[in-house]
Amino acid sequence: MGITKVRKNFHQARWDEPMIFELSTPGVRGIIPPAAEAEVAAAAGDVVGKLPESIRRKTPPALPEVDQKRVLAHYLHLSQETLGSNLNADMSQGTCTMKYNPRINEDLAMESRFANVHPWQDEDTLQGILEIYWGMEQIMKAVSGMDRFTLQPGGGAHAVFTAASIIRAYWRDKGELDTRDEVVTSMFSHPCDAASPHTAGFKIITLMPKEDGYPDLEAMKSVVGPRTAAIFFTNPEDTGIYNPLIEEFVKVAHEAGAVCFNDQANGNVLMGIARTRDAGFDLCHYNLHKTFGTPHGGSGPGTGAMGCREEFAKYLPYPTVEKDPATGRFYLDYDRPESIGKIKGFLGSAGVVLRAYCWAMAMGPEGLRETAEISALNNNYFMELVKRIPGVSAPYAEGHRRLEECRWSWQPLTEETGVGTDDILRRVGDFGLQHYWSSHHPWVVPEPMTIEPCETFAKEELEEYAAVLAQIAEEARTDPELVKQSPHKCATHKRAAEEELDDPTKWATTWKAYKRKIGK
Repeated sequence: MGITKVRKNFHQARWDEPMIFELSTPGVRGIIPPAAEAEVAAAAGDVVGKLPESIRRKTPPALPEVDQKRVLAHYLHLSQETLGSNLNADMSQGTCTMKYNPRINEDLAMESRFANVHPWQDEDTLQGILEIYWGMEQIMKAVSGMDRFTLQPGGGAHAVFTAASIIRAYWRDKGELDTRDEVVTSMFSHPCDAASPHTAGFKIITLMPKEDGYPDLEAMKSVVGPRTAAIFFTNPEDTGIYNPLIEEFVKVAHEAGAVCFNDQANGNVLMGIARTRDAGFDLCHYNLHKTFGTPHGGSGPGTGAMGCREEFAKYLPYPTVEKDPATGRFYLDYDRPESIGKIKGFLGSAGVVLRAYCWAMAMGPEGLRETAEISALNNNYFMELVKRIPGVSAPYAEGHRRLEECRWSWQPLTEETGVGTDDILRRVGDFGLQHYWSSHHPWVVPEPMTIEPCETFAKEELEEYAAVLAQIAEEARTDPELVKQSPHKCATHKRAAEEELDDPTKWATTWKAYKRKIGK
């Protein structure tokens, strides 16, 4: 590919772009639509007058008043200040599979026959999208070994909450909810494996890692008992370490009567190789907006596909998509009296499901397995490159390989130079690379760096990223302030007062909140 190993001359656009509302000039318009023709107006009548008073605006919406040219320039400026999968190797964000997604699937999602469908249409006019939902469920069943799936949840944490709600209903019906009130998870499982069950009303017990990084089976045995409702485990964990004793953990939980949930949000390295059911789990979830070729979303649209064994299927959110075996017609089944109810509007994120279905169908069973194999190969090649950099280590599981990712530690470099992972995070942007992820808090691994070079990154891109990390490590020794004061070539700069992020009086997340803050 001929990629430059380190882009020392990279410099991103920095427009110092104001907010769109700050570009507003009273009376300016981008386009003025023509008034309705007299014949149309007469036929339509008083449209506004027909609206209920409760939904009529009392005042016009406070929209920015900007001409077309300035709107175009504004958003082009912002786009030039952005890095992403179309522009650079954004392989960091381990545990979340930042990959290149086929553009053809974006075109399909924008195709009018899909984009203009409304979920309130008659079922007979929704057969296409219902077939895709039904087909995606069959794919997920094959990948996981589970009996049924719902594609309603809007993301991974939402899917985990759905599973916790199903488990809650399960114990309620057994008359044991008052006693089965504890959920066991592990420290390196995804944080939502504690947060979502807690939100559903369960108490959380967290297993800390042993010195080798694996969850402690003996500690698990000491806390599991008649109060245990379920275990919620991620495997491989956020460290990239696969727990080879996972069947033993499941066995201990089942012997205590507990339910077992597997968080497989990042299934990128196990597709076609290992099924969650074969490890004994009762429920699981996969994120379509990562593993299955749909853009990550960054808190935007996603789908947490949640599956279960048959005994839990009656609790799935309604409606489920069913197929009439006699006619082949697809329909929505709302007649589910034991369902936990709806958890998202309509059928969830249909565009995400469509993209994932197209990707999975194009890949086929062999392609899904090849995805997993190349993901593991890329990660282990990248690990060999990073191991050569003085100042970084891979804690835990010494002598064992990681699967699709690794949680590294820059602690040796920090102790030597004072440069930490947050400094390196900012500095990588000066070489045209983003985004770099450290870890969720608390930092059990000190000065962490978590990277997942999945199947879509070429060998040259892995080498470029490793070369940049080596360059920054060298800079930390020769000119540590250069790294600490970075970024220098990006659209953003280092925040002057990091502590202000903890003070809600110093920031605002919306324009309305900002106006309230400044008293306008």
